Amino acid sequence: MKIYRLFALITILATLLMACASPAAPVETPTTAPTAIPPKAFRVAVIMPSSVNDVAFSQSIYDALIRIQNDMGGPENMEFVYSQGMFVIEDATAALRTYASKGYDLVIAHGSQYGPSVQEVAPEFPEVSFAWSNSSTPTNLSNVFDLTASAQEGGYVNGVLAASLTNSKIIGVVGPVEAGESKRYIDGFKAGVTATNPEIQVNVSYIGSFSDVVKGSEVATEFISLGADILTGTGQMVVGPIGKANESKALWFGTQSDQTTVAPNIVVANQVYHWEVVLKDVIAKIQSGILGGESFDINLANGGEVMEYNPGYALPANVKALGDKAIQEIANGTIKITLP
Repeated sequence: MKIYRLFALITILATLLMACASPAAPVETPTTAPTAIPPKAFRVAVIMPSSVNDVAFSQSIYDALIRIQNDMGGPENMEFVYSQGMFVIEDATAALRTYASKGYDLVIAHGSQYGPSVQEVAPEFPEVSFAWSNSSTPTNLSNVFDLTASAQEGGYVNGVLAASLTNSKIIGVVGPVEAGESKRYIDGFKAGVTATNPEIQVNVSYIGSFSDVVKGSEVATEFISLGADILTGTGQMVVGPIGKANESKALWFGTQSDQTTVAPNIVVANQVYHWEVVLKDVIAKIQSGILGGESFDINLANGGEVMEYNPGYALPANVKALGDKAIQEIANGTIKITLP
């Protein structure tokens, strides 16, 4: 009995000691959220017919992607790669297929000549979005965005300016291939000249190539010998004609990109393409799950085409006023350009 009482007493004392002890500290639950995984960068690949510094069509898409990348916060949010000099269609087709197989979010075929390539490759990769810039006909594919340029609008403005500045009343136009955006620009230019002064002679020659600088130079030389004091043209071969215009002090009107740096003293104005105006919409569509099936156009009204005057050329105020008026009236629909 004594042992039992002793055990009971020990048990009571132990219980009292536990009751008097401090309560155990609670286990703390972390309140800091796990580190967020950064979003994956939007990835773009583009093929183009010439170099990214051609001061013409290829540079226009390269400059647009640089602007988009800056607007999106840098390469960590939007990255792009490109293949330049894709003048061989078979090589361009292979490049499109390679980029699509690597899972780029958007693959751009930048050139009217790439239409058949897009039609061939895009159906093979239904989960990849494609864009065909300078499309001539709708692709009608659910994963292809068709992009066009209303090049006739800036062409018309350049035509108004040129008609107001020519002394010889003879103007030469060096064209590449008589199709697509190039033809629209030249037809618009001619319409602008005619609307301003129908007595001016506009000589047009298509050389059958976007890149033949030598042939373009030869045609420009011929126009100058016939009395042309103003020249214009389109395509990456224009560096040749611009050089010939500079040698003879003829004036030059540019399109696609800013060509002032090639000949600062004789370039009057440029129609500059800003493809980012529509590419931003394309990217937003893709991010929302829409991979294609829509068409977009760059023009003077939406800012996809911008007329830029060369600050180094002393353009008379009354002539600039005519140009500004034409820009405004094209943008608001007062001037409607009829193409043949």
